[in-house]
Amino acid sequence: MAEFKEISPNASAGAKLTNWFENRFPTAFDAYRVHMSEYYAPKNFNFWYIFGSLALLVLVIQIVTGIFLVMHYKPDAAKAFESVEYIMRDVPWGWLIRYMHSTGASAFFVVVYLHMFRGLIYGSYRKPRELVWIFGCAIFLALMAEAFMGYLLPWGQMSYWGAQVIVNLFAAIPFVGPDLALLIRGDYVVGDATLNRFFSFHVIAVPLVLLGLVVAHLLALHDVGSNNPDGIEIKGPNAPKDAKGKPLDGIPFHPYYTVHDILGVCLFLMAFSAVIFFAPEMGGYFLEYNNFIPADPLVTPAHIAPVWYFTPYYSMLRAITTEMMYVLIACVVLAAAFGVVKGRMPVIFKGIIAVAAAVGVLLMLAIDAKFWGVVVMGGAVIILFFLPWLDYSPVKSIRYRPSWHKYVYAVFVINFVVLAYLGVKAPSVIGERVSQVGTLFYFGFFLLMPWWSRLGEPKQVPDRVTFAAH
Repeated sequence: MAEFKEISPNASAGAKLTNWFENRFPTAFDAYRVHMSEYYAPKNFNFWYIFGSLALLVLVIQIVTGIFLVMHYKPDAAKAFESVEYIMRDVPWGWLIRYMHSTGASAFFVVVYLHMFRGLIYGSYRKPRELVWIFGCAIFLALMAEAFMGYLLPWGQMSYWGAQVIVNLFAAIPFVGPDLALLIRGDYVVGDATLNRFFSFHVIAVPLVLLGLVVAHLLALHDVGSNNPDGIEIKGPNAPKDAKGKPLDGIPFHPYYTVHDILGVCLFLMAFSAVIFFAPEMGGYFLEYNNFIPADPLVTPAHIAPVWYFTPYYSMLRAITTEMMYVLIACVVLAAAFGVVKGRMPVIFKGIIAVAAAVGVLLMLAIDAKFWGVVVMGGAVIILFFLPWLDYSPVKSIRYRPSWHKYVYAVFVINFVVLAYLGVKAPSVIGERVSQVGTLFYFGFFLLMPWWSRLGEPKQVPDRVTFAAH
């Protein structure tokens, strides 16, 4: 047991209470010092660094509102829709809790997408923060699973048929697909067994995984230190420090950034409240009209589409048609030929590349395009995990990369938004072509990054962070 700290009998009541707790729970105070008051963060954070704390805020909102919704929700196919209507109509303030939860789901993805974009433009995935990025991508994957499981629970027309379509995609996997789809559904059709499974995962299993990943993400971040818009290490061996070893370009996270983030929290809550009270459906993007109709297995909606935050990947899924497969085969052949001809590697490795490409082409011709659509949709998320090893730029931050890199990132963002928009709309010939081009650009952005990230002359990176007091 640690030695008790004595305090003056003339100290204030607050100081005495703090000392009492610190003597009996020193671990909490040590954690506070390590992760808050004595954790030095770069002093040049900008507004892009607010979205991490906003993601934590939305997580808390989702957990708290979810607890109250579970009190009245019934995971029964015959009663699920009615229980949601009961919450909306008869539970005191139930409508507000439901709208906070549904709006919070969309807000979660908004802040997470912006948080990931910040990491992308400032190189927050680069050494030594590879593990921080991987944990973050795992959080994103768990969040998608959580949202998908929760999407079925209202048991409306769109949630029912959306789940039916997505689950059936797994049936396209050769050999194990039908059994896998049956395992996910728990029955031969989406029904009561599916609802209970999704409810259990949504309420218990996935949130536990999500919370564990968030803790791991924050601990890994504080072990290696935060990145900054300049991409300069403030705690490195050559970084300027004072006599006590504290970085001169850093400031304690608390109280400086806790107060700084309050501004972002206030602005976010204003926008969040405006959506809840004035546009909770957001024109059908947050809550679809068909989800206010009870699920009917005998009536198929005219157009089935997932929620907006899944639609970029849904567009990529729909882009993989039989004719698109020939384009993908051509890409594989060209990539293999380039690796064999231009690659600086032993002959045996070139042979392996050629054989692998030949096998890949045969599989792409033999297996239905629907399966490869599922592969592309999943690969669009999985490829994010490998970003730290795809970027070969000599500098981290977009600030000091060649100017034309900014246009590449801008086109990437526009392309992602267009894919999201097309995923909401009903299939069309023009939309299909645009989504196919967008899919090729999305994967080309990452797969060709080892090449294009090295092109151009980077700007001179300063020795210390650039900071203007405000």
